[in-house]
Amino acid sequence: MNSLSEANTKFMFDLFQQFRKSQKNNTFYSPISITSALGMVLLGAKDNTAQQINKVLHFDQVTENTTEKAATHHVDRSGNVHHQFQKLLTELNKSTDVYELKIANKLFGEKTYQFLQEYLDAIKKFYQTSVESVDFAKAPEESRKKINSWVESQTNEKIKNLLPVGTIGNDTTLVLVNAIYFKGQWQNKFNKENTKEEKFWPNKDVQAKVLEIPYKGKDLSMIVLLPNEINGLQKLEEKLTAEKLLEWTSLQNMREAHVDLHLPRFKVEESYKLKDTLRNMGMVDIFSGDADLSGMTGSRGLTVSEVLHKAFVEVTEEGAEATAATVVTGISSPPSTNEEFHCNHPFLFFIRQNKTNSILFFGRFSSP
Repeated sequence: MNSLSEANTKFMFDLFQQFRKSQKNNTFYSPISITSALGMVLLGAKDNTAQQINKVLHFDQVTENTTEKAATHHVDRSGNVHHQFQKLLTELNKSTDVYELKIANKLFGEKTYQFLQEYLDAIKKFYQTSVESVDFAKAPEESRKKINSWVESQTNEKIKNLLPVGTIGNDTTLVLVNAIYFKGQWQNKFNKENTKEEKFWPNKDVQAKVLEIPYKGKDLSMIVLLPNEINGLQKLEEKLTAEKLLEWTSLQNMREAHVDLHLPRFKVEESYKLKDTLRNMGMVDIFSGDADLSGMTGSRGLTVSEVLHKAFVEVTEEGAEATAATVVTGISSPPSTNEEFHCNHPFLFFIRQNKTNSILFFGRFSSP
């Protein structure tokens, strides 16, 4: 494996396996937002702390693809990851009039910690962001409101109250925040007059269909994985791997066809505290006294208090905030000319940036 997008897809599936244990109906998150935010921590991590982050995020499998070396002394073998993030974030944040996409990552640090100038320069260069000093020790509630206000402003007021009351204490030292917002219109809109109430069958056979629905401009697409059987989602999830997903949705396995598509209107908003999840996956030191984040501050003692993530998606006839020519593939058998794609039972979906093959959002929809 040599690309950041592949590492991101593998991490996405690892995370999904963790979320599945909680038995929640709907799931929705942005793997690229989480990995880019953790990449900023990696930029200041050393030794075992850095190795654990690299392993959990599969960054240790990303091979060097640039001759330019990172400017900072603490960016060693993972330097190529940061360069790839620099290219990816530049691509994703480019201005366009066909959709809105905002990725908001930021580190909020206790103001008594002085961050190294070379670290500040590096996160600005690679991650297009900064460390903001806040007074957690003396004004935790004001700090919480400040962070929430910043996230809200970055996501068109869609992500509100990321940090609930009580999340921040006067012993908090560093909070890593990430949020992402996307709004796009379908390349071919659905006719609102055809929208009607239909039964959605909530969750034998692993056979499934894969459909790509392009957004206007075709830079991004929503891809839906629909089990053939009404109760087939669990089996599909059990059989699915990152490698299979990449294979099924690759261009050589897809073809254009006219599809009779029935897709529900839906809105999903999910919040996650990721500290325990990431620890279970092997990222232990950054949350403990063993943390070595001396690349941020020049000395040890700084730890990450929590990693919080919140994502929102709304799918309508016009498109997504988060019966046409579409790209279809069949995992089991080739579709007929007038293939029916009726999403009236639980399915998986993700939103992909096609040029970089990066999955921006991933979700499971099983309960309206």
